[in-house]
Amino acid sequence: MKYLHLIWAALFRRKTRTILTLVSIVAAFLLFGLLDAVRISFDDVGKSANGAKRLQTGSRLSFIQTLPLSLEARIGAVDGVEMVTYANWFGGAYQDPHNQIFSFAVAPNYIDMYPEISIAPEERKAFDTTPNGAVVGAVLAQKYGWKVGDKIPLQSNIFPNKEGSKNWNFDLVGIIHSKDEKNSWYDQMFLLHWKNFDETTPYNRGTVGWYVTRVTDPANADRVAKAIDGLSANSDHETKTQTEQAAMASWMKNVADIGLIVTSIMGAVFFTLLLLTGNTMMQAVRERTSELAVLKTIGFSNTSVLCLVLAESILLLLLGGLIGIGLVSLLAPAITANSNGMLNLPPVGLSSWLLGIALMLAIGLVIGALPALRAMRLNIVDALAGR
Repeated sequence: MKYLHLIWAALFRRKTRTILTLVSIVAAFLLFGLLDAVRISFDDVGKSANGAKRLQTGSRLSFIQTLPLSLEARIGAVDGVEMVTYANWFGGAYQDPHNQIFSFAVAPNYIDMYPEISIAPEERKAFDTTPNGAVVGAVLAQKYGWKVGDKIPLQSNIFPNKEGSKNWNFDLVGIIHSKDEKNSWYDQMFLLHWKNFDETTPYNRGTVGWYVTRVTDPANADRVAKAIDGLSANSDHETKTQTEQAAMASWMKNVADIGLIVTSIMGAVFFTLLLLTGNTMMQAVRERTSELAVLKTIGFSNTSVLCLVLAESILLLLLGGLIGIGLVSLLAPAITANSNGMLNLPPVGLSSWLLGIALMLAIGLVIGALPALRAMRLNIVDALAGR
């Protein structure tokens, strides 16, 4: 520690360059912290269903595999189940194939499953009595200028109608609203009748995409989930029951390898960081050639000079890295709150801090090794003569 003032002075010898380098390091470790939080959230979600008010049951084989409608009554008879509903993915687009909409064909009691959703009583009644009716989220209706009474054309990405066309038309009978900002993604849903969907497309044939179950006691959700899956054990439609968050994570994992994406991005970021900080350290040591020679002249050993340069490199990484990961602790809750329930980033844990610090030390040693060795091997006479 007695040489800390020397290391600090050397590090900020060129303040502008050092600050810009620190900003790059902060950005790199901020990205590392956020991506690591995403990875952890996907790895941890679904390990236990206890505490969940609702469970989602889908095919164990694949999220595109449907389940028989007969499971509804059997799931409803499971001890601890309060209510059961079901839905199918519709996959609609409005006007342009790129205008994808979260559209689902749902059971009549689907809206009742979600107390987070509100709808006017007369509009709810109209939805129940209109076979070709649909209700949409308030944000979605505002985005496209829809109002109750409109006929909404949607193009399904998957399902044709009876005529073989993928162009469907629905009567807009109601607008749904989320009751709080945390669940505002409900404001972007498009719900149509499952029965109309099932009778119109020849590809469904009395099956559902998934079941949603409300449990009487969230503390027993794990037991209920196992009991539901036991209904279809060793059948041709085995199920997997989990929390809604875990089901969403499983769906995303099927779409993309989250771990590979995170690793690839971080690999690119840290490779760029190695080049940037390595160049900074090489320039810093090259500019101080004569100063390092003076240090050796007054008694600093080759090993001491080596350690000083390495310490400077590690300090640079630690300063930027700790600030970057610290910022994650402030930003993660805000990102979670504004993700409309799509993300639930955990706070930065001990494992993330330890991994981050290990990376800081490793990168600091790697980028400082070459300039440190050069400083150690510096010949006093040649260095002072070049001055």
